[in-house]
Amino acid sequence: MTEQQYIRYRKLKAFGSRICFLLCRIFPIDRKLVSVCTFEGKGGFGCNPKYVVQALHEKDPSVQFVWLVNPDVIAKKRFPDYIRKVPNTLWSRAYWLGRSAVWIDNYRKPYGTCKRKGQYYLNVNHYTIGIKCTGLWRGSGFSEMARLVSQSDSDMMDGLVIDSKWCEIVSPKGLLFDGPYLKSGAPRCDILHGDRTKQKRKLREKHNLSEDARVVLFAPTFREGARDGKRSVYSEVWSIDFERLIRNLENRFGGGWTICTRVHPQLAAIFAKAQDHPDGDCSAAASGSSSEVNSDGLPGNLHSRMFDESQADDLYEILAGCDAYITDYSSACFEAGFAGIPAFIYADDLQQYAKDRGNLMWNLASDPPDHIGNNKEITPQLDVVFPFPVAQNNDELERIVLNYDEEQYRQKLNDFFSKAGLVFTGHASEDLADLLLERMKAQR
Repeated sequence: MTEQQYIRYRKLKAFGSRICFLLCRIFPIDRKLVSVCTFEGKGGFGCNPKYVVQALHEKDPSVQFVWLVNPDVIAKKRFPDYIRKVPNTLWSRAYWLGRSAVWIDNYRKPYGTCKRKGQYYLNVNHYTIGIKCTGLWRGSGFSEMARLVSQSDSDMMDGLVIDSKWCEIVSPKGLLFDGPYLKSGAPRCDILHGDRTKQKRKLREKHNLSEDARVVLFAPTFREGARDGKRSVYSEVWSIDFERLIRNLENRFGGGWTICTRVHPQLAAIFAKAQDHPDGDCSAAASGSSSEVNSDGLPGNLHSRMFDESQADDLYEILAGCDAYITDYSSACFEAGFAGIPAFIYADDLQQYAKDRGNLMWNLASDPPDHIGNNKEITPQLDVVFPFPVAQNNDELERIVLNYDEEQYRQKLNDFFSKAGLVFTGHASEDLADLLLERMKAQR
């Protein structure tokens, strides 16, 4: 199937979906009903939607919620009693979205989704300031089919949640959306604001760690490819040397360190299979160790020093409980920075990734590692320095960990946040809940 044939097929399929949505308009809109979805139905009670929903429920318990979850994972997802879990299938979407006064999503609605007059669609997105390019910023890496899906979704959106001047600059092409923007900050980051003692205690109790144990979160980004216009996700073997990392963290910061691994929600199911079958084609295992890999995908001698949280729905409860963060290209490094958590970039495929991605928001592949600037083709209005140290191999990772300077790190963060126009108040969830309640009241 050629790309054009695939596009015609998707348009025909979208036409059928629209008919389903139009037929479901025989059901009236329930002005107290809110429909929610995360990561195209692959996610559960997490990310930005979770915190907006919690705030809505606290402010008005009479509001009803349905959460759309894909059939293959619906049995695994757990929600509070006030949320009804429903299958993310065509007729279920057409019925529940058609009846809801408010939609909340952190991704894109399926191609062919139709919004009714009087409904309010709040997109809270799943990233804000980032490293990777999205949308039209990707150039030829952004397919025509992806553009059609993005444009269709953006045309329905009534508001997009952002956290900075940076997002206002990149979103018109990155998300094919040019307002209205709701510069409230990301709701999921509220939990990172202020004292994190509760979250730290919760994470350690869950994994039987001592109260003074230190935890570093390793969360590599979502990778994707395409063939004949169809998206595919994949996981690569990690080259990071976890034994060496633990040793370096303990030498620099003291204490006993444990590593928490977490892959992107789009890869969680694949990673779960890899853990069950570590010798399979899609295994994602730690390397840099001479020990054999156990059935859980971790080196045997590291089993007691590592745990996995890929199946948890909420990254930010985990991040709030950690003492350091390592990723390759995930935007969560910035959110770790919001809380002052030391964040390190380990990008062992930097040159190839920048080439494959088409573009990056930062000159990671060309500028000197101690002074990486923003990509002026994308953000010409800004002149900022990337605040996180970057390593491309284990030797460089050892160097940046051992040479971590807290004062210098905080100065770089403060300078970046000021120039990027960051909004981080700790009450984004409440502000957005108030906005939605006002909208629902006005619609009655």
